[in-house]
Amino acid sequence: MYHRDRYGNKKGSPIKKFFGFVLVLGAVILLMRLVGSKRSTSVISPIPDEKKETMSVFSGLFIKKKSPEDLRIKIQETVDNRLRNYSVYVKDVNSDFVTGINESVIFTAASVNKVPIVAALYYYADKGEIDLDERVTVQSADIQDFGTGSIRYDPPGSVYAIKTLAKLAIEQSDNTAAYVLGNYTVGLDKVQSLMNQWGLTQTDMVNNKTSNRDMSILFEKIYKGGVTNTASTQEMLAFFKDTDFEDRLPSLLPKTVAVYHKIGNEIAIMHDAGFVTDGKTSYYIGVFTNDITDEKETKKIIAEISKLVYDYLKR
Repeated sequence: MYHRDRYGNKKGSPIKKFFGFVLVLGAVILLMRLVGSKRSTSVISPIPDEKKETMSVFSGLFIKKKSPEDLRIKIQETVDNRLRNYSVYVKDVNSDFVTGINESVIFTAASVNKVPIVAALYYYADKGEIDLDERVTVQSADIQDFGTGSIRYDPPGSVYAIKTLAKLAIEQSDNTAAYVLGNYTVGLDKVQSLMNQWGLTQTDMVNNKTSNRDMSILFEKIYKGGVTNTASTQEMLAFFKDTDFEDRLPSLLPKTVAVYHKIGNEIAIMHDAGFVTDGKTSYYIGVFTNDITDEKETKKIIAEISKLVYDYLKR
């Protein structure tokens, strides 16, 4: 019988070899695709991590830092010779940022002098020396029949709680209320002694003088609770907020910003000083002027300075 011998004859057919080659080739192609897809999904960003980090460091170099000198120049540019004599002082309570123009120059305080009177009142009340709920009778001789306030229009002999007089002295800048508190309830000598103790070296209660620097010390002490207890601090701060005179420091600021401040007016004199806070940014700002000729324009300038400072410190 004829059959293949074991020497030189092939055992597999060409067709089987061909199909085997095709199967191997297909398996290799499938494996290469799987590996390639894994590699592509592992690429998160075309920029390597180290390059990203380098870019963030360099981009930080181009962020302009807040500079007291830069802000001072911007304030001077805003004023632009529209004021003859003025003082501006800005002090951030959350950092060492401070800038000023004539901050130690002594001005006639005008109604800004009511801030030391009310601060001293609450200080001595906290010590138990004054009862804020005590009622006093305002006599005709006490009436200060000039300037601002409503008490001068009330009949002589009207009775007020001491706390009410404090509220009117700040919110309305009532001259009669301040006169009664300063001369009878506390006493200007005690107010002066306390201001000296607190480091207000340029404040003269009798001659009604102060400086921007001194007012920054006092407002910061009030704001930080250094005058009285927490509840009374909040009560006192409420007097300085939403006053009858919101046309200067608060005028151009967002409604969400709290401004605890006190204005001052006399002939050719206009001031506004206080604390500004939005919960994150908190600072003292005072603008004092004298020799002014246009009250409306001066109010506008004070508002512009206030807006400039707020925007600068917020950035």
